[in-house]
Amino acid sequence: MFTIIKERLNDFSKASKLEWIEANGLGGYASSTVIGMNTRRYHGLLVAALNPPVEREVIVSKLDEIVVIKNKSYDLSTNQFPGKVHPEGYKFLIEFKKNLFPEFVYQIQSAKIKKTIAAINCCNKTIITYEVLDSENEFQFQISPFIAMRDFHSLRKADQSIHTEYTFDNGLFELKFNDYRKNLFINISKGNFVSQPEWYYNFEYLEEINRGLDFKEDLFKPGYFKIKLNKGDVVAITLSIEPITKDCFSLFNQEKQRRENLAKDCNEDEILKSLLLAADQFIVKRKAMNKTVIAGYHWFSDWGRDTMISLPGLALTTKRLIDAQDILETFANSLDRGMIPNRFSDYGEAPEYNSVDATLWFFVAVKKYLDATNDFYFVRETLYPRFKKIIDWHQQGTRFNIHEDYDGLLYAGEPSVQLTWMDAKVGDWVVTPRQGKAVEINGLWYNAIKIAEKLADYFNDEECIEMFRNKAKQIHQSFNETFWNGQDSCLYDYVNGDYKDSAFRPNQIYAISLPYKLLDREKAKLIVDKVYDKLYTPLGLRTLSPDDKNYKPYYNGNQYERDAAYHQGTVWAYLLGAFADAIEYAYPDEKEVRIKKLIDNFLPHLSEAGIGTVSEIFDGDYPHIPKGCIAQAWSVAEFLRVYKKYGVK
Repeated sequence: MFTIIKERLNDFSKASKLEWIEANGLGGYASSTVIGMNTRRYHGLLVAALNPPVEREVIVSKLDEIVVIKNKSYDLSTNQFPGKVHPEGYKFLIEFKKNLFPEFVYQIQSAKIKKTIAAINCCNKTIITYEVLDSENEFQFQISPFIAMRDFHSLRKADQSIHTEYTFDNGLFELKFNDYRKNLFINISKGNFVSQPEWYYNFEYLEEINRGLDFKEDLFKPGYFKIKLNKGDVVAITLSIEPITKDCFSLFNQEKQRRENLAKDCNEDEILKSLLLAADQFIVKRKAMNKTVIAGYHWFSDWGRDTMISLPGLALTTKRLIDAQDILETFANSLDRGMIPNRFSDYGEAPEYNSVDATLWFFVAVKKYLDATNDFYFVRETLYPRFKKIIDWHQQGTRFNIHEDYDGLLYAGEPSVQLTWMDAKVGDWVVTPRQGKAVEINGLWYNAIKIAEKLADYFNDEECIEMFRNKAKQIHQSFNETFWNGQDSCLYDYVNGDYKDSAFRPNQIYAISLPYKLLDREKAKLIVDKVYDKLYTPLGLRTLSPDDKNYKPYYNGNQYERDAAYHQGTVWAYLLGAFADAIEYAYPDEKEVRIKKLIDNFLPHLSEAGIGTVSEIFDGDYPHIPKGCIAQAWSVAEFLRVYKKYGVK
């Protein structure tokens, strides 16, 4: 679907910024650049989720390959060391292709070798195959695993006191690190193992330098596998943290069939196929049974807000209705004091509930689930009773001063606490303090009440129908009286007492994009037009107008500098979904043309950053360089949802 040719691969500065990812359905993954050089601490060929979908560990950082033809060695690997790229194996790459799997084609004299990498669904296993497409003569092939065995947020340093033991028997290699709780298992379909234990020092990760973080790592090489290959030969190697009991090729073919089934209805639409496969990577298991959504790769876990916004695109558009039900039930089961979790921890601690909107997005996700499935039984028995409790808690007050005010609007916040999606915080500094009545929160609150009213009607809950109906009328009136900024012909971003924040941000589009609208069509047009003028870019919407004195054009620098820009002008791709919905409402006669233009402008991004997927954020100013996660759930989900509706050929 996405092919990168030799000329582009040989441009080191550009090719080293193109990445791929293979997720395993547990939160783990394999990932690197298209030239095989790791540029992040998060890159690795076997990144395992020990407590799915969290506790992720980089087990195998990379495999380095050497081709030996007539006693001359050719290194296919590429590494950045201090002041030097060595070896320069990327110069042998003639093609990278992202189809069902990432594929790399190398040309070394007459030998042409295709490498394919596959993360196997629902297990911490990665399979790498090498197929000899052409060769005049037999040659020797060497594969060296480089071991990290550490938490994926950290870096490994050489330690000669670490005791390692290995066994190799009948193609199965097992390695024990005495400071690590898991063993590494490697199965190879043919060949022998040559012991040559040694540490390699000072691998440098370029993206960590850009992020202002530690960037040097040492890796352990236990030795190498040695194989003789001829034209037509295929060798497979499986990396795992559990004993390998199934044939490499059987596992690979099983995974190939699973992905082909996911994309079987694409009718040769390669964009749709890519988006469906990208969406698949975010739906993962939590613990033994239930499903959840990874917010983004490489470093996010499952977040409530991201999950509920993503669910329609990831699970309903793709007709994964059982997964959708599972995901809703996962979060419903963690409801506490009328709130679903903001996020689950990386290390299994108690969930965090510091979000005012995640729970309200839960209502919207359930409405869209019901619209897609007519699953009235599940909603009535499992979710509707919880909805009533959620509304009770929000009316009487719950965590973080979240409560319904006298006018029916929802107030949220305390000093030094960030509760909306604009949640960047540096120490005690909340970058975008929005304490009070935030515009999108009250758009969601109105929708939650309207959805509850509709469900009460479905389920003949006479007592609640009238109560919810009257509450919705009050919110609608108060919203228009409180938030409409007549001077600027748009909505205030948030209101706190007498203070009304007039910063022009994208949050107000939710008043005209959610299922139940709060503004008439004329006012909606004014907002859409102003968003086009001040916030729209081909990659998404800016989080703040460039006219604002607090606007940050670039998301660069150390953690402090990046967080300071995160919601102060930085472009977010996922907002295109709500913008398309707002256009649909404001301009019903022009929606197809306008939304198709959004899609066409965005499509080139699928060939940059994370190949075949969608990035989290972009710089506010041109050329809008991709930043943050290379694959973000709500970015993929919202673009897929819009593409399926307006862009499918």
